[in-house]
Amino acid sequence: MANVSRRYARALLDVAVESKSVDRVGEQLRALSGLVANTLELSDLLNNPAYTRAQRRAVLDQVMATAQVTDPAVVNLVHLLLDRDRAASLPAVAAIYGELSDAQAGRVRGEVTSAKPLGAGVLAQIEAALHQLTHQKVSLSAKIDPSLLGGVVAQVGSVVYDGSLKFQLEEMRRVLKQA
Repeated sequence: MANVSRRYARALLDVAVESKSVDRVGEQLRALSGLVANTLELSDLLNNPAYTRAQRRAVLDQVMATAQVTDPAVVNLVHLLLDRDRAASLPAVAAIYGELSDAQAGRVRGEVTSAKPLGAGVLAQIEAALHQLTHQKVSLSAKIDPSLLGGVVAQVGSVVYDGSLKFQLEEMRRVLKQA
C-alpha cells in the first residue's frame, strides 16, 4: 500500500511542480486528508464497501467544495483514487506528498514543545536557530506540555534539542546522586 501511495504522491508532486502550485496543492491535500482522518463518517465512507463509487464521489465533491479544495490536481487525484478503489489511501498519499515536497524544497518539519504557548516571534527565533544548526529550512509546529515547567524541547527529524527546565533539573539530580 505504501508503494502505491508513494506513486500517487510522486505523480501529484510532478503535476504540482509543472503548474507551480506545490505549496497550494500540499495545503489543500493536507486539509482534505485532515477532514477525512478526523471525521468518522468520512473515514467510514472511504473504507466501507457498502457505499457505491457514485455515493463516495458525490459526498467527497461536496466536502471538497465546502473545504475550498479547488486545485484541479487535488480534485483529479481524489477522483482517480475513487475510480481505482483506493480512496482510503488519501491520508497516506497526503503524508508522503508532504515529505516529498519538503525534501524538494530543502525543508524539514519539526515540533517545539513548551510549558506555555509561544508567540510567533519566539517561534520564528527558534526556527532560525534550528536553521543554523541543521542548515535546512525548519518549519515548526507548536505543542504545549505544562510538565516541562519552562524552556523548550525541539525535535527536528530524529534529533531532539532539550532545553527544558525539567531536563535541567533531572540532569542536576543525576549529577548530585553521583557525587
